[in-house]
Amino acid sequence: MADKHTLAFEIGVEEIPAFDLDSANKQLEKMVPAAFADARIPYDSIEIHSSPRRLIVMAYGVADATEALVEEYKGPAAKIAFDADGNPTKAAIGFARGKGLSPENLERREVNGTEYVFATKNIPATPVADLLPDVLAGFITAIKWPRSCRWAAYREYFVRPVRWIVAMLDDVVLPVSFAGAESSNFTMGHRVLAPGKHTVDTAANLLDVIRAAYVIPTQAERERIIREGVAAIEAETGFTADLPAKTLLEVVNLSEYPQPLVSTFDEEFLQVPEEIIVDAMLMHQRYFPLYDAAGKLTNKFIIVSNGNPECAATIIDGNERVVRARLDDAKFFYEEDLKHPLESYIEKLDKVVFQESLGTVRQKAERLEKLACALSADAQLDAADAADAKRAARLCKADLVTNAVIEFTSVQGVMGSYYAAASGETPQVAQAIGQHYQPRFAGDALPDTTVGKLVALADKLDTICGLFAVGQGPTGSSDPFALRRSAIGIVNMLEAGLPISLAAAIDESLASFAAQGVAFDAAAVRAEVVDFFVTRTKVMLRDAGVNADTIDAVLAAGVEEPAVISQRAHALEDARANDAETFDNLATAYARANNLRKPELGEDVDDALLTDPERALAGAVATAEQAVAAALESDDFAAALSQLAALRAPIDGFFADVMVMDEDAALRDNRLRLLNRFVAVFANVADFGKMAKSK
Repeated sequence: MADKHTLAFEIGVEEIPAFDLDSANKQLEKMVPAAFADARIPYDSIEIHSSPRRLIVMAYGVADATEALVEEYKGPAAKIAFDADGNPTKAAIGFARGKGLSPENLERREVNGTEYVFATKNIPATPVADLLPDVLAGFITAIKWPRSCRWAAYREYFVRPVRWIVAMLDDVVLPVSFAGAESSNFTMGHRVLAPGKHTVDTAANLLDVIRAAYVIPTQAERERIIREGVAAIEAETGFTADLPAKTLLEVVNLSEYPQPLVSTFDEEFLQVPEEIIVDAMLMHQRYFPLYDAAGKLTNKFIIVSNGNPECAATIIDGNERVVRARLDDAKFFYEEDLKHPLESYIEKLDKVVFQESLGTVRQKAERLEKLACALSADAQLDAADAADAKRAARLCKADLVTNAVIEFTSVQGVMGSYYAAASGETPQVAQAIGQHYQPRFAGDALPDTTVGKLVALADKLDTICGLFAVGQGPTGSSDPFALRRSAIGIVNMLEAGLPISLAAAIDESLASFAAQGVAFDAAAVRAEVVDFFVTRTKVMLRDAGVNADTIDAVLAAGVEEPAVISQRAHALEDARANDAETFDNLATAYARANNLRKPELGEDVDDALLTDPERALAGAVATAEQAVAAALESDDFAAALSQLAALRAPIDGFFADVMVMDEDAALRDNRLRLLNRFVAVFANVADFGKMAKSK
């Protein structure tokens, strides 16, 4: 058995941005096995490691050489490959050239009575050590970065300057170079705790050498250390830390030797809205806030040090001075903003462009105010709630030009709610302003009140309609304004019971852009926006497990309102999955009638020509027409399905006792009109013909 070896490959760089490092990790996890497979390099296992200053590939059980291969390829028939004189034709020459052979190397073999030409390639074993330098160098250039840089006089690009390379197969250094860095058996330790070069005697020891140099070389291990340190601080203080996944991932990839430490800021800053404090700590400084048992923010927070643990006191002091400066700014901005009522900032929105073709944010606020009034009327809000919705829509963007939001952008809306309350606005107005960006992402909470939902819907719908009007709707690969996310938020609010018509709201929104002077084809844009929402609803239903043909059956009835589409699709899916008898009755009844109907004859039935079975069906249809219409009017789709299912017995009786295609044309046409009327009862509910074959 051939000897097996350990490969160690380390790309040493200046500090890599945290999220770029995480992306590179994931790329290498796929890239390295694929590259080894392409090069036919046998191995037992591969590990990918990283720290802010390095990317590491460890391969274990690497063979001495690739396996020798004999590859055979079947070519054209011999009569095509050679002419009558036995000379190779263009077909044989091209086939041989494609396999790296000459026509003389081709063999003739009989297969099922026909002679074909075959090419046989003998691929000898290749020492793995000869293949690895090119493979490893390829990893450096193959990683995709959001941004790259060049340095010194080198032309190569990488996310940060490459400072050292370790490339070793056991104790042998493999020749790899990139932008002036040559491979060696020297790695670099922690910048503070173990600076300088550290010798790697053999590849299998690379990770041990790195660990000895105060570098934790795995993302998972650094996260575990941070979580354990945070848990110890929580146990000591009795407080609870907030560890948002995004910030935690960033902190994990900012430190090579992480050490969580607890710090303090002055209690006077707790007078500032906690959202600003949390923004300053999480978004700007990557600190983790601590909360007491009641969920209230404390003046304690956690930092993750990458320095010398013996200097913890100095590190804590330095970070406390940094956060004090940030909170001083926040407190100053907040207090300055409070000197003026929130409404006074509206005029400044004239200087903020919403979108080049759609005007300023102030114009957007004016559109939102008008749209909120229309939505309030549609939702039949009482006078007080309607006034709150109008007021919240007018003020919801005013905080964008306040000092606090300009400095701490993630608290837009939230700060508006504080300023609204301080300005004497009603609690509902303040709350609606604070929540009008919700839901901001999948799983985010909806606004708490109907007024809040109306303002949030108005804001999102204005953006969607406006951008579609100026041709900036999302494409298959691009959605720079996150319109899909906004549409999903609107659909979620409608599904939660917001009592408005989206179609009417779209018309109102587009009308406000036309009144502003924006030029667009109103009918075409309206159709695009409606289809956009229908498509989002379809995607959401499919993600929820609803069958595609169920969705298509509902949409075939011409339904455009997302909430109605969702309600009907779920009810129909529920009948299909949990009430097989009802679904079978629906599908069978529809299919039998639909197969014979002739729409061109109309639905005017001559009662005088009806026999008893026909009269029974006509009476059942008339009853169902009224019952289904009433059920749909009250949005009770399940009841509508039940009424339709009840038509199974009379339609079965009809077909059992009546010859539809009677020789008497008058009788035949009258019976077909009855079937047309029967099928029409289903038309406003769903097209069961799209489901009958798959029931």
